[in-house]
Amino acid sequence: MEPNVVIAGAGQMGLVMADAALEAGIGRVVVWGRDGDAMARMSRERLTDRLPGWRIPAGIELTADPSAFAASELLVSAVPTQATGPVWSGLAGHLRPGALIVSTAKGIELDTLRRPSEVLHACVPRADVAVLSGPTIATELVRRQPALMVAAAAADGTAKRVHRAFGTPWLRIYEQDDMRGVELAGALKNVIAIAAGICDGLEFGYNAKSALLARGLAEMVRLGTALGADATTFFGIAGVGDLATTCFSPDGRNRSCGEAIARGASVDAYVRDGRCVVEGIPTVESVAGLAREQGIPMPITEAVRRILFDGLDPGIAIQELMGRPNATEGL
Repeated sequence: MEPNVVIAGAGQMGLVMADAALEAGIGRVVVWGRDGDAMARMSRERLTDRLPGWRIPAGIELTADPSAFAASELLVSAVPTQATGPVWSGLAGHLRPGALIVSTAKGIELDTLRRPSEVLHACVPRADVAVLSGPTIATELVRRQPALMVAAAAADGTAKRVHRAFGTPWLRIYEQDDMRGVELAGALKNVIAIAAGICDGLEFGYNAKSALLARGLAEMVRLGTALGADATTFFGIAGVGDLATTCFSPDGRNRSCGEAIARGASVDAYVRDGRCVVEGIPTVESVAGLAREQGIPMPITEAVRRILFDGLDPGIAIQELMGRPNATEGL
């Protein structure tokens, strides 16, 4: 068992992974955040507005001191995709050579179209990198409700190491080696979740929403396999499992964002007023860019992009999707 785990990111995911590590028997669990005042307040009060009603266990240390990363060979990157590069470029000098960084981000970097693990490799070339993903609504995890995740890594034994560090009686972790597929599934499902929220905001019902999920999954598989991922990954925990959760849960950030926009909220206002980062908003642009590069048709993704960034009316976007030429169902 790992003696220490240090987690970058004091948001929902960083805190629930710290809770899991503590439950799994890790000797010392540290959560790092950039805002010294916020970290000091959380340490003192043991509360966070990101997870109302939950008390941060006494065994979780909270700090803004980056030297904490030198104390562990197992690290977690629980910061949003678009912040991964800036955060880990700044932390790189504090890491032990050969440290393992476990990424939980679900997105694609805007300017470079890189996956989070690729960003980490660029920032910390000597580090080993793994990814951990799945249907993980934080408000359920802190209540210790049963959940599944998948750890993926290229190096032999690395996924098992992640499993041992975070697996608990209420969090079962599977192991595999398709890092590319796990990361792409996590990013792409956020785009479809925004579309699902738009369906909710327009009050289209479950028939439309379920059909959207099915065709959205087809888009995920098309792009994922074109980028070298294993198609079966998209039909597992990190794919359809995470897709269903984030599209139907009332706590799903991306679904909630889509619902608010369909009811008249502006994207800028929603982002400004929200307590949590909505990974799917920048990811829509990134995924659309990847689809153009690969020549992959992704009509749902393109409709979401136009709604978010071109001001297309959501009702008109649905009409356009429904009016597309007939075709045989398939990927």
